[in-house]
Amino acid sequence: MSEHRSGFACFVGRPNAGKSTLTNALVGTKVAITSSKPQTTRHAIRGIVHREDAQLVLIDTPGLHRPRTLLGERLNDIVHTTWSEVDVVGFCVPANEKIGPGDKFIAAELQKIAKRTPVLGIVTKTDLVQPQQVAEQLLALQQVMDFAELVPVSAVDGFQVGTLADLLVQRLPEGPQLYPGGELTDEPEQTLVAELIREAALEGVRDELPHSIAVTVEEMLPREGRDDLIDVHAFLFVERPSQKGIILGHKGERLREVGAAARRNIERLLGSKVYLDLHIKVAKEWQRDPRQLRRLGF
Repeated sequence: MSEHRSGFACFVGRPNAGKSTLTNALVGTKVAITSSKPQTTRHAIRGIVHREDAQLVLIDTPGLHRPRTLLGERLNDIVHTTWSEVDVVGFCVPANEKIGPGDKFIAAELQKIAKRTPVLGIVTKTDLVQPQQVAEQLLALQQVMDFAELVPVSAVDGFQVGTLADLLVQRLPEGPQLYPGGELTDEPEQTLVAELIREAALEGVRDELPHSIAVTVEEMLPREGRDDLIDVHAFLFVERPSQKGIILGHKGERLREVGAAARRNIERLLGSKVYLDLHIKVAKEWQRDPRQLRRLGF
């Protein structure tokens, strides 16, 4: 019987490099929210991959970027803290975008830990381009830094997702399971529910708005006298009254759509019917205010 391995890996990269989608593909279910908007991920979300020979704990981190607000600085701190604690790092670069200054900035940061922590170069979103382009991107990535491995993957069609899992597992130390067999994430349910509401709110909003949206779940409990219904009371925070209007939409129509989409995903997560009570609050310039950031969980 070969030794069992267990440990931690994290994916890093520019915002919207496909890190969350890849995390979900490896875990086999949705643990990290995804959106076409940059800076979707705001916490280090853990997803757990169970195998006969290993337990791989994936940490999905926010995209590393040059921060313009206190929130941005704190998100970058999460990334750097995570790097220092994992056994292996995957640096994600999309196949359909040229390697730019942002990627080189991250590679320079990764060089600092590469001596003690193996770094894999991962070309994501290979389903969006021709094989020739994938080959060119791998060659371009090779010039950026000296990687322990280079691997192209597609989380959408499953191309080489298993191969990537093997490469990550090979670099874990030998050890027992870190989490019980059935667990796919160690995130509290309330955190996941808040994230699903934020994911629904991000769909179709203007580019400047995603950064301004935060969600807190104030209360989540079974309806009295019913074991088939959970009441969820949540607040959606924005920074300005004009943004409140965008989220509300004409006669509240947009907020109703957000609530319906979020409720479907929350019901799937909790395996129960859900009544979602969603309200919008304005918290002026919360991304720059330490007190408000603490209240919103940052």
